[in-house]
Amino acid sequence: MTSVAVLGTGIMGAAMARNLCHAPGIDVTAWNRTRARAEPLAAEGARIAATPAEAVSGADVVLTMLYDGDAVLDTMRQAAPSLAPGAVWLQSTTAGVELLPALAELAAVHGLLFVDAPVLGTRAPAEKGLLTILAAGPEAARTALEPVLAAVGQRTMWISDDGTTGAATRLKLVCNSWVLTLTQGTAEALALAKGLGVEPESFLSAVAGGPLDCGYLHAKSEAILTDDYTPSFSVTTAAKDARLIVEAAESHGVRLDVAAAGAERFRRAEEQGHGDKDMAATYFASFKTSPSGISSPSGD
Repeated sequence: MTSVAVLGTGIMGAAMARNLCHAPGIDVTAWNRTRARAEPLAAEGARIAATPAEAVSGADVVLTMLYDGDAVLDTMRQAAPSLAPGAVWLQSTTAGVELLPALAELAAVHGLLFVDAPVLGTRAPAEKGLLTILAAGPEAARTALEPVLAAVGQRTMWISDDGTTGAATRLKLVCNSWVLTLTQGTAEALALAKGLGVEPESFLSAVAGGPLDCGYLHAKSEAILTDDYTPSFSVTTAAKDARLIVEAAESHGVRLDVAAAGAERFRRAEEQGHGDKDMAATYFASFKTSPSGISSPSGD
């Protein structure tokens, strides 16, 4: 048996933990700051721990899927007394490049094999075990991780044999910059259609099947047009990732005007009360009032 401690059971962590519970040869313990969000996993076979230290006790693999890097540092420091030297730390939170050295240092202090492993995918692929894992870490960790990665993802891209350099995290930020740009572009196009009195279906039909068409356009358009913002990737999380992208770019001398504007739109949508909704709710950032009524663009 491979013992896995899952720290963080939000949208992504819960789906990953559930798939791990259903995989042969894997024993799962789960912890979440709000215990009630972890407790449904007991029905799937997971043990629910009261503290991070209890969760990681005896674990061969520690999987962190929390909100941000600060949450990861705080949680792993709480877990520290029970961390076993030689255990693999599969760090899948989108933590950004700035905090990565601190995470790697904590791993080194406790003798953990550190694997920088953010994932590509949202709720649906996570629930189906179809994530793409971007991984960087030592060869010694890979054998222990094989059943874990197979349970949560359809593909693992090993980018480097050193997780401390942030190679996987940097690639994740590049990928997320594209995802967030597609989402913002979809929301703004539909907001413009609303403002100009253009039927959104006409816009979607005009680009259908051509080089301007893509799956994300239809997925986020459907959320907006049906007013179904069940979160697969929340506005609050998107706002956090957008900030990480802009900060990473600035620290490397790169100016991202579109990403910076997108971060501001997510912040505005969150301020309007849409933080817990799917990131397609950035649509609302285009309006001063509800887009269902007579609205004016927020920049007027």
